[in-house]
Amino acid sequence: MLTILGFAMIATFLVLIMMKKMSPIAALVLIPALFCVAVGQGAKLGDYVIEGVGNLAPTAAMLMFAIVYFGVMIDVGLFDPIVRGILRFCKADPMRIVVGTAVLAAIVSLDGDGSTTFMITVSAMYPLYKRLKMSLVVMTGVAATANGVMNTLPWGGPTARAATALKVDAADIFVPMIPALAVGLLAVILLACVLGRRERKRLGTLTLDDVLVTEPETVLVGAGGGGDRPARGPKPSTGGGAAVGEEGQHNGDTEHGKGADEGGTGEGFKGLDPDRSTLRPKLYWFNAGLTVALLAAMILELMPIPVLFLLGAALALTVNFPHMPDQRARIAAHADNVLNVSGMVFAAAVFTGVLTGTGMVEHMADWVVGAVPDAMGPHMALVTGLLSLPLTYFMSNDGFYFGVLPVLAEAGAAHGVSPLEIARASIVGQPLHMSSPLVPAVYVLVGMAKVEFGDHTRFTVKWAVLTSLVVLGAGILFGIL
Repeated sequence: MLTILGFAMIATFLVLIMMKKMSPIAALVLIPALFCVAVGQGAKLGDYVIEGVGNLAPTAAMLMFAIVYFGVMIDVGLFDPIVRGILRFCKADPMRIVVGTAVLAAIVSLDGDGSTTFMITVSAMYPLYKRLKMSLVVMTGVAATANGVMNTLPWGGPTARAATALKVDAADIFVPMIPALAVGLLAVILLACVLGRRERKRLGTLTLDDVLVTEPETVLVGAGGGGDRPARGPKPSTGGGAAVGEEGQHNGDTEHGKGADEGGTGEGFKGLDPDRSTLRPKLYWFNAGLTVALLAAMILELMPIPVLFLLGAALALTVNFPHMPDQRARIAAHADNVLNVSGMVFAAAVFTGVLTGTGMVEHMADWVVGAVPDAMGPHMALVTGLLSLPLTYFMSNDGFYFGVLPVLAEAGAAHGVSPLEIARASIVGQPLHMSSPLVPAVYVLVGMAKVEFGDHTRFTVKWAVLTSLVVLGAGILFGIL
């Protein structure tokens, strides 16, 4: 019964948010509360929620101060040269911009933290997508999938968990998997090319001058934060042209020359305003050095990540904005992002707390493992790879690697499959995992990109599954699994 209710709870949550019948925060809280009552454990709901909140509190604290830190870095102009450099490299070509998103997300993912990766990637690329009116779910989908491939780094989390659970060396898991993961990353870049060509066909290509100084009559407006379907309305020509906007029509302000800067069409490009009052050009190298030091400290694990971002945010605010009114203004400017993301994390704590506390996760895992036919025993690496897709999507990494993986490894050992093969296969589902509703970092991604979680899920899941299968296929082809 718990198995059925567990799957039903997850399915109900996904259906409601994808159909936009409930907001993610409301769904994350109310649905598990109802199912907790349905399994007859309503009296323990408070305990489950408190335990879930306690487990995710450090993550919420990290996200709160990380958003403030990177928000301040955006305000003071740290990422302006990156944005301008990418813009000039991409030449306002939608295909190059999408490919640039994948490459940037993959490079920044080297720090091993998904939230940081998404903050930097969205900070750099969001203005370009907004000005060219590219689909923002393309940005979130490509960034999440690229980060998922890179999340398999030994210090990224899943590989270390697999090594710990099966008592093997993380390097022995990761190093042989490098060729398969490289193929997966190549698949993400090819996917970016395909999606970019679709965006280029829909929007056309502008010149650099068109983007930096957009005249009212040449503003391109497209699908905004919607899905991967083309926007309705007249298609712009290759060199640009007017099209129906995010709100569905041109307003009077745009016709009189105000919309490009004051309306929705230009809001995402404020980060490149060379005259904004928050710029601190004299402190550029201090801010760059502070950011590099912060990321290095994270990789070296000198302190817990929440503590590092707390100290970093406090130092960045104090040095860049020594006056109290300016500090309060910067905190207020980023309060919406902080509240949305941290609220989502605490709401997710209700979901994970109920899922774990009621025993649903354990029963779901046992059912899945028990459903594997004995004839598949010699192929347990393949089975593990395939199971890692749905299980790491519907469960936390901790639940999968510490709860399910040892059982799969034991079943494999009975048929002569080594724990290392099982461990390597277990990480192929990470491209899909990074878009799971149980991953706090994904709420940073969709929150900063102003994309509905349901839209992101609908668009990304199919591409993430394809990428995971490519990694699995490459692993089998190369004899790694």
